[in-house]
Amino acid sequence: MSEATSPKEQEQPAQDAPAAALAPPIKPTARGTGLALLALLLGAAGVAAGAWSAWQLRGLEAREQQQLEQLQAARSQAEALAQRTQSLDARLQQLPPAAELEDRRRLLAQLQGDQQLLNQRLETVLGASRQDWRLAEAEHLLRLASLRLSALQDINSATALVQGADEILRDQDDPAAFAAREQLAKSLEALRTTNDPDRTGLFLQLGALREQVAQLSALNPAFESQGGVLGDLVAEGDGASWWAEWLETLSQYFRLDFDADRNIRPLLAGQSLTQVRLALSLALEQAQWAALHGQSQVYRQALQQAHAVLTGNFNQDNPDSRALRARIAELIDRPIEVATPDLSGTLTAVQAYLQRKQSARERVESAAPVNELPVEAAPSAEEARP
Repeated sequence: MSEATSPKEQEQPAQDAPAAALAPPIKPTARGTGLALLALLLGAAGVAAGAWSAWQLRGLEAREQQQLEQLQAARSQAEALAQRTQSLDARLQQLPPAAELEDRRRLLAQLQGDQQLLNQRLETVLGASRQDWRLAEAEHLLRLASLRLSALQDINSATALVQGADEILRDQDDPAAFAAREQLAKSLEALRTTNDPDRTGLFLQLGALREQVAQLSALNPAFESQGGVLGDLVAEGDGASWWAEWLETLSQYFRLDFDADRNIRPLLAGQSLTQVRLALSLALEQAQWAALHGQSQVYRQALQQAHAVLTGNFNQDNPDSRALRARIAELIDRPIEVATPDLSGTLTAVQAYLQRKQSARERVESAAPVNELPVEAAPSAEEARP
């Protein structure tokens, strides 16, 4: 368009020539470049507007998708709430009415009150039962201590039993038990000052003597040369050995004793020695039984019998029988019986205390009301309102 000319301009070339010569020449290239740039700017603006429109459209689609998802979640929550509401409605329909619930609440409160009252009664009964059991145990300990003293004369066991009964009465912390505890203290001091022989040790010593009796044997007489003319003859010559052997063999059958007034016991045969050992063992065993049971007369009689058997069947020069006889003589005078204190007064005092305590408890129980009203339930908040 810039280079084309109209017919009117071609017809008047002469008229325009002086004007064209005076005006500067026009550059057609710069004008076309500006139009191109303007077209490019318009195109870029259109592309940007299109891109922005597409981005906005995409964002709208994303928001619509998110809103759809939220709507679906809200629908699912609404459905779940509806189901829970239906289940709650069903459970509410199954529940009893308000009047029945109130009755049940009152019954529950009454039951709790009755249970509390029952627990208090049970604690009271159990506490009294424990005290009764402990006091009955103290009485049993005293009976057992008295039995140990009368049957076995066991001072140590009786002391421990009486001390246990005194500890039970001390734990009661009752001033009414003063008289019973006074008797217990007297019995304890009497037991502690009583001489208690070691009968167990004496029993073991007699058992050791019984073992020695099983090894006791008779002493065979033997010829012992005292020198002199025969000894000098035996020492001379080469026949000393056969002469000594002959004398040794002869001494087993004959014995020359110039002290004729001494009492010589005959040798015991095998069966007789066994019978003597058995008699000694039985006598010592009887002495052991008497030592454990505190029978002084039986103890001395058994040891005297054992001493007589040793004296009558064994020679005085037998060292085993002589040592055994001396030991038995030492044990004969050993004291085994003691004068045990009497616990009957203490037992009577404890029994009297138990009877007084039982009578006082029966009076308290008879004075208490037989029937007790149950604990009433506290009023509810609705009932307390005016």
